[in-house]
Amino acid sequence: MKNNASLVYNVFLVVGDFLALVGAFSVAYILRVSISHRRISTPIHAITYLDTFLFLLPFFILLFALIGLYTREIYEQRFKEFGRLVVGCFIGILFVISYGYIVNVPIFPARLVTLYGFILALFFTVLFRNVMRGLRRLLFRFGKGINNVLIVGDTKVSRQLIKSLIPSTKTGYRVMGVVGGIRHPLKSEATYALFADFDQAVAKLGNTIHTIIQTELYSDRAKNSQVLTYAQENHVSYQFVPGNSELFVGNLEVEVFKGYPLIDVHQTAIVGWGRIVKRTTDLVIGTMLLLIATPFMLLIAILIKLTDGGPVFFRQTRLTRYDQPFQVYKFRTFNMEYNGLTPELAFAKMNQPELAKTYRQNGDFINDDPRISPIGRILRKTSLDELPQLINVLKGDLSLVGPRALIPEELALYTKRHAILSVRSGLTGLAQVSGRRDISFDERRQLDLYYVQHWSIWNDLIILARTFWVVIRHKGAG
Repeated sequence: MKNNASLVYNVFLVVGDFLALVGAFSVAYILRVSISHRRISTPIHAITYLDTFLFLLPFFILLFALIGLYTREIYEQRFKEFGRLVVGCFIGILFVISYGYIVNVPIFPARLVTLYGFILALFFTVLFRNVMRGLRRLLFRFGKGINNVLIVGDTKVSRQLIKSLIPSTKTGYRVMGVVGGIRHPLKSEATYALFADFDQAVAKLGNTIHTIIQTELYSDRAKNSQVLTYAQENHVSYQFVPGNSELFVGNLEVEVFKGYPLIDVHQTAIVGWGRIVKRTTDLVIGTMLLLIATPFMLLIAILIKLTDGGPVFFRQTRLTRYDQPFQVYKFRTFNMEYNGLTPELAFAKMNQPELAKTYRQNGDFINDDPRISPIGRILRKTSLDELPQLINVLKGDLSLVGPRALIPEELALYTKRHAILSVRSGLTGLAQVSGRRDISFDERRQLDLYYVQHWSIWNDLIILARTFWVVIRHKGAG
């Protein structure tokens, strides 16, 4: 009953990556040595060059495996995969150079071959993996490689799982049935059978089941044992979601205390070395961004000053890690007469108090907000009004990436503020690159919570890259 589709896909990834790397370094040699007429530093015959790389490329592939490029968690997420490929190709090139230095044998006939090799290796592997992803989706549409899932348990997690696995033509998972039934309606694409008990499900579905996911434990231990025993005896993948799933997110550390295994659960993975790495990244990248942004900030400050002569910056009290208040810096985008006023007071001042209600109902946003100055509209549209927050990053008030820094009144509405405030708030974040104003307040907070509980430096770099794309497209800006 076991579904080997993932194993087959992994094999194709390994073979494809190998061929992509062979092609990349072959083309790099041709571009610099065969086509270019410039002198080369070390004459190396093409056959010798290729033989050397055929010997070293298995170590390249091993490196790819070590950094997770053949795990489902990575290859099913484009941005994560791309980030790992950049790192893998770079470290792989360093490995080849180091090998040549250790054995005292020239590997590359010219320095440009090294550069071409890195760029082409990255390009070819990314291209190949995108083609493979497309072919895999195409096979899903024809029902090939689909993983049939039986869910045991009627919980909120069950409903969320089913929703996330729809449609099977994209996810590669098909929910065949649910033991216990689902009390709440789901998407119309969800076509699955409901079973009163596990025996009934097995009798009906039989050997079509590839994976069993149990989302709640029975009070009767014999029933739990029955599910696990069936999975083991029939070689079906078995996965269990703890009833208190929120307990097992973030950073887990296992240690033996007085002879007993203990699991130490943190609200976030940004602890210990994680905090050091994140703060170092903030300082290095934040400093570079501030140096680049300084001329533009000076120009914007002059334009604001020339417009109405009021203050350049807008300051507001926000909350960051451990409920600490701080003054956030932004370029002022409101007309002077409304600056510093609450929405209710500002709209009342312009004799349009009904706009305050619309503003609140729309998630603190309205189109063509009359309080915003002409230059303020441009700054908000391009997100340039947030450049001064780079100063907050260097001061340690903010991180480059994190949950949105909110005012105390806003966070008071959210029941899980303790989790969001376990890390520094961010200049950008998962919520901002996932829709900004296009998603609701609750959805943005859920994305903030997910970021806190699943932090990694890779995710930070991906979010930063996506932020530039979102800003360029002006998606959800306002």
